[in-house]
Amino acid sequence: MTEATSLDTSVPHSARVWNYWLGGKDNFAVDREVGERVRQMLPSIVEQARADRAFLGRAVTHLAGDLGIRQFLDIGTGLPTADNTHEVAQRVAPSSRITYVDNDPLVLVHARALLTSAPEGATDYVEAELEDPATILREAARTLDLSQPVGLILMGVLHHVAGTDSAYAIVEQPKAALAPGSYLVINHATNAVHGAASDESVAHWNKFGKPPITLRSPAQIERFFAGWTLLPPGVVSCARWRPGTVDESSVEVDEFGGVARRDQAA
Repeated sequence: MTEATSLDTSVPHSARVWNYWLGGKDNFAVDREVGERVRQMLPSIVEQARADRAFLGRAVTHLAGDLGIRQFLDIGTGLPTADNTHEVAQRVAPSSRITYVDNDPLVLVHARALLTSAPEGATDYVEAELEDPATILREAARTLDLSQPVGLILMGVLHHVAGTDSAYAIVEQPKAALAPGSYLVINHATNAVHGAASDESVAHWNKFGKPPITLRSPAQIERFFAGWTLLPPGVVSCARWRPGTVDESSVEVDEFGGVARRDQAA
């Protein structure tokens, strides 16, 4: 979500490659070529993509079901696939309201066609840059009441921000704008599990694909939640988040994530 302004089928794009790893059809030959090359270097990448999607489903189910959240702001949604945020939330609570944010033209076309709400709730789509949180918040207010708790979702997008300080700053503005009782859901690429293999695959991606990826350590990922209360088990491999609802012996992947709550106004 950094610089795409028109549909370019000659350069692989992360949303389409991710779609390919998930078994989707909304991708091009160039995406499949790079996706296969990355998979050869990091065979766990398909499992990682699936663990990432399952983490989103568990997090949204927990927020909508156990915690009573009825509004979601999903920034960097990527291409629609199975169990999108609104589908998961409205399965639990049909009145849930969801705003999706992305800037990729292909995502825009598919989101408007496929991300349709249950009659009791609402979905909206905002075309905006990740680096422009002021616009995101202003446009999200068409559908969401930001004076009430919101589930803010940033799945697999912050590692596309090169500067770590810049990445933290991008998250702080929407965090500050959300009401107490809101939740923040983040996952982020790391090399904490597979080390050199993850480094090699990301180096290849950064040479041929866009937007580029910056890996961060679990400690750096945890800093995105600063000032909010992390829910157990904290920031962990996405495959291991929420013990008791997943197989705790499942293979760890190099996507770490967590969920945190804003307890009070700053």
